[in-house]
Amino acid sequence: MNLNSIQLKLTSLAAPVVVAAFSASAAFAQEPAAAAANSKSIADVFADSGAVGLCIVLLSVVALAVIIENFVSLNRDKLAPPELIDEIQALFEDEQYQEAMELCENEPNYFTRVCGAGIAKIGHPFSTVEKAMEEMGDEESIKLHQKVGWLALIANVAPMMGLLGTVGGMVEAFNEIASSSGGANPAQLASGISKALLTTMFGLIVALPVTAAFAFIRNRMVRNIIEVGAIVEDLFEHFRDGSNE
Repeated sequence: MNLNSIQLKLTSLAAPVVVAAFSASAAFAQEPAAAAANSKSIADVFADSGAVGLCIVLLSVVALAVIIENFVSLNRDKLAPPELIDEIQALFEDEQYQEAMELCENEPNYFTRVCGAGIAKIGHPFSTVEKAMEEMGDEESIKLHQKVGWLALIANVAPMMGLLGTVGGMVEAFNEIASSSGGANPAQLASGISKALLTTMFGLIVALPVTAAFAFIRNRMVRNIIEVGAIVEDLFEHFRDGSNE
């Protein structure tokens, strides 16, 4: 065997290896391009979720606004400003009940409304004063619970809307199967299935944090109402003592 035959045989053995190497490098070069082509932006994801998905996104914006508003308006200092409590206590110590009534009317909030209801009944038996404050406190508490109740409504509606989108997406997928006489490929069904899963995910993403926010704000509100009620009760306590004389 001469040198030329050896070189020819080595070349024939190396050729498949070189071809495989070039093929692998080409595949690796095409993979990032394919991944880039398949990647979607957030706007594309929202668009794929359909009208129901966009409604859930809009509902999430409303939920965020309600959470912020409730978090601010149901704060302890908003329900009963400390400086206002001090002013009314000072007026009570000086027995200036008319001035205290005017202050309550000019500064409407939970504390002043309950106090105003009690001040309006001063001169009557303490049971009448106490009943007036209890009725006003119950009325104001109902209003506050109604404000927080919007979060509970959103937390319940969001997953239901997600379920509606899920059903709509599955109907779309089955319609595709029916129109193709059962010969639809997975790519043709992907749009409807993707819409179904996206709306379900959006509904749960909105419902979970809104439910947690509702529980937190409601519990804090109840605690603040109890604290303010105790302050009002202490403020009118000397009327109870006077009624026993």
